[in-house]
Amino acid sequence: MSNATLPLPTLKPADYASDQEVRWCPGCGDYSVLAQTKKILAKLGVERNNTVFVSGIGCSSRFPYYMNTYGFHSIHGRAPTIASGLKLARPDLNVWIATGDGDALAIGGNHMLHLIRRNVNLKVLLFNNRIYGLTKGQYSPTTAKGTKTKSSPMGSLDAPMRPLSFALGVGSTFAARSMATDVKHLEYVLERAAKHVGTAFVEIYQNCVIFNDGVFESMSEKDLKADHTVYAEHGKPLVFGKNRDKGIRLNRLVPEIVNVANHPDEILVHDERESTSAQAFLLSNLSQPDFPEPFGVFRAIERDTLDALVYDQIHAAQAAKPDAELQSLLNGSETWVTA
Repeated sequence: MSNATLPLPTLKPADYASDQEVRWCPGCGDYSVLAQTKKILAKLGVERNNTVFVSGIGCSSRFPYYMNTYGFHSIHGRAPTIASGLKLARPDLNVWIATGDGDALAIGGNHMLHLIRRNVNLKVLLFNNRIYGLTKGQYSPTTAKGTKTKSSPMGSLDAPMRPLSFALGVGSTFAARSMATDVKHLEYVLERAAKHVGTAFVEIYQNCVIFNDGVFESMSEKDLKADHTVYAEHGKPLVFGKNRDKGIRLNRLVPEIVNVANHPDEILVHDERESTSAQAFLLSNLSQPDFPEPFGVFRAIERDTLDALVYDQIHAAQAAKPDAELQSLLNGSETWVTA
């Protein structure tokens, strides 16, 4: 019998689907995120036995049930903590987080902040429907001001949070946005995120057909999309509109919309590899009705990951004291006995 290692079978998207019934509302954007995630995992040949999806609480947090991989359905807002611990314990694993705008940015905001700043090598899929869907329609940290919900019957008074601004503000090495209904673009962004070394933070707009239906209509409807969205592509000018005649330029440090024909050399060119996050942060703050909503990879840079640094430190400590024992450390000079 030959001892040669047999090649792994080629996997298809369906091979990443579990045997569980998918229980999201008909028409929910989560179906698209699930489909495109399975598609890019198959495309990249990701091993299921080395892949883990971690979630918190919310509609998006059903995700691990539907993947034929390992998974944790954890507790509200704590997916970043559990996923970080897992990655540090098993750096060989391919770790993903599935979370929502409430789970990640309200109760989980502090945990998400430290995950991003530490640059743990894992991927974050933030499903943003701008509402609390699972708990039946309360306003969330990303809900637009003035929105009437079950917890804000006279209209929300909170200024909405911008997830990408948050991520970039704490040092994100990869920040991107896509739309659940734009399947080709979503596939592209997820593939970029999967290949990134470090925390890849992906915000995904997805419609909640029950409690916040139509909130992204101007960005997804065929007749409206061109005038209300702009796609950030590295090395290309930020141009949009049905006739591709509008662009974004900087007037000193202030963005403004101009006619491309009148200002052909002044249109801002997107640079996702900029050493600072200044341009990406500027893009993350553009929103309707004053500006088109930006989509694409806002920032993608290289920086040391926490998990790699931790293991380098462990190996250095082991090399410095190869004969050290754990028990001697526990019984070291800084212990005492109480009466």
